[in-house]
Amino acid sequence: MSAEDNKQAAKDGYAAFSAGDAEQAMANISDSIEWVVGGDNAATGTLHGKQEVGDFWAQIGEKGFQTSPREFIAEGDTVTVHTTVSLGGDQRDAVDVLTYDDDGQLLKFETSGGEDLIDKAFPR
Repeated sequence: MSAEDNKQAAKDGYAAFSAGDAEQAMANISDSIEWVVGGDNAATGTLHGKQEVGDFWAQIGEKGFQTSPREFIAEGDTVTVHTTVSLGGDQRDAVDVLTYDDDGQLLKFETSGGEDLIDKAFPR
């Protein structure tokens, strides 16, 4: 897929996630997704597969997590998303890095920024 196709897939995924449509948000996610959760909390580590990612989404959704993307930058198989994350009444700027395969499926998701919000919501 082209960088523009990957960028559109990312936009569609964020829009579906923000609308609470997990099924549509997962539409372009690989079954072998690696989802990296940073910080120092009970969720820290790498999630593997859609089931683990879906379970994590449910946990952060229960806490009121929201993400508001502001900019999508695509280059090759990578889309970088500048976003604002909100949790527990606090907001942080974050950068998400999404890596896609040749078929336009999301293979890896990593974020930087807002880890302290996740730390507070999911203490060890």
